[in-house]
Amino acid sequence: MAFTAAYRRLGPEELRRRVAAAYRRLKSCDLCPRRCGVNRLKGERGACRGGREAVVSSYGPHFGEEAPLVGTRGSGTIFFAYCTLHCVFCQNYELSHHGEGEPVSVARLARMMLALELMGCHNINLVSPTHFVPQILAALAKAAAEGLNLPIVYNTGGYESLETLKLLDGIIDIYMPDFKYTDPESAAKYSGARDYPQVVKEALKEMQRQVGDLTLNEQGIALRGLLVRHLVLPENLAGTKEVIAFLAREVSPRCFINVMAQYYPAYRAREFPPLDRRITRAEYAAAVKAARDAGLHIYRD
Repeated sequence: MAFTAAYRRLGPEELRRRVAAAYRRLKSCDLCPRRCGVNRLKGERGACRGGREAVVSSYGPHFGEEAPLVGTRGSGTIFFAYCTLHCVFCQNYELSHHGEGEPVSVARLARMMLALELMGCHNINLVSPTHFVPQILAALAKAAAEGLNLPIVYNTGGYESLETLKLLDGIIDIYMPDFKYTDPESAAKYSGARDYPQVVKEALKEMQRQVGDLTLNEQGIALRGLLVRHLVLPENLAGTKEVIAFLAREVSPRCFINVMAQYYPAYRAREFPPLDRRITRAEYAAAVKAARDAGLHIYRD
């Protein structure tokens, strides 16, 4: 059976309505849970530092993502600059903190999406998209009108407002959020967002409601669903067992999780022991065991 992307099933008229609704929210920006209230349509900037136009750092086929996204032809990633979180250990800090990239028009963003499809990519992978949702939706509407029919991957740190997620209902095919912490103190200290644990829990439940468990085609390529990333941190700063218990109990016992071992002290991490060291084999093994014992579908680096 031929694949049809969610946004194509939604239809162009409803997609245009969502675009207009998203842009209205830029006037007193509340796209993310920080709800800065700045008028981004007039160039004002809040905590994310995003303005009227999307800022793109790079785009192209990416082979460093999870296997169900990469397949044989790569995941069509678009890396956006800036971020709604301020993680002291960010491995892409040049983009998220320093804003490396250039402003792009909606038309140019649409052309990027179409170019990735022409390159043969399996999906359009939007990396750190939250603060540019209006621009992304406008570009997607243009690209869809020209025939785009790839799954859209919403690749996020997990710090999402329910209002923004509901704008995306019926548009996003695959949600790929991080679940970074379960402890508010850790979230405040390391990402500047004390409310992160509660916010991400509500966001994950809404994502699961929209797209369900991850589904793959005959070639093992992801078409729709939720894939959660969890980066194991030194000395259990991420609350790994609590993360896994929440996913199994309140999201789905069949949840697909990437238990990530790739932590290293990037950006300012060395100023925040024990983030000044890599995780041990024992710490990672304990995380994988917890996920396996909970019955989750595990993807490992």
